[in-house]
Amino acid sequence: MTAFTRAFHGKHLHRKPVRRVAAVGVVAAGALMLSACGSGGDGASGMDHGGSKSSATATATAAAKAGDVDEADATFAQMMIPHHEQAVAMAELAGGRASDAEIKDLAAKIEKAQDPEIKTMTGWLKSWGKPTAAGDMPGMGMGGDGMMSDKDMKELKAMQGKEFDKMFAQMMIDHHNGAIAMAKTEQKSGQNADAKKMADAIVTGQSAEVKQLQSILDRL
Repeated sequence: MTAFTRAFHGKHLHRKPVRRVAAVGVVAAGALMLSACGSGGDGASGMDHGGSKSSATATATAAAKAGDVDEADATFAQMMIPHHEQAVAMAELAGGRASDAEIKDLAAKIEKAQDPEIKTMTGWLKSWGKPTAAGDMPGMGMGGDGMMSDKDMKELKAMQGKEFDKMFAQMMIDHHNGAIAMAKTEQKSGQNADAKKMADAIVTGQSAEVKQLQSILDRL
């Protein structure tokens, strides 16, 4: 082999590995790009799935929250608001008309307890997208709910001293019994936890007050 031939072969033998290395580098780079694209696609897909899952969870949570209120809950609040309003109106009359200290104390207690409950129930109805109990509700004041008629309220307002005490005690017993009956219906048929909790409090608290009022009435 001549010197030229040896030089020629030596030169090409030296260059072949370079081409192989370059080719390997191109393949590796391509693999990395494909891997990155594949990873990015999977990642985006994973994020989309995650977003869909989050949206589904949020929707389910909202639906569950909305499902925590039924018609019994709404009716309870709508009927109890005017019922409480009348009890507060009766209690307010006691300040300048009652002569019995226990009647005065109990009237103040009723006013203090029921006025905040009116605001709470009004807030519930607004948040539930239900009409608030503005004005008279159908069936209210028909006897079974303990609501007083306009005539009853006028008579109570005209009373003074012991006569007021007696009439107030009897009227409030009837009124409380009506509220207790409505609260028991909510306990049985309602679904909203807050409304049922208030119903429990009404049954317990007003049952105790009925006993107290009856005791007052018995001694007057």
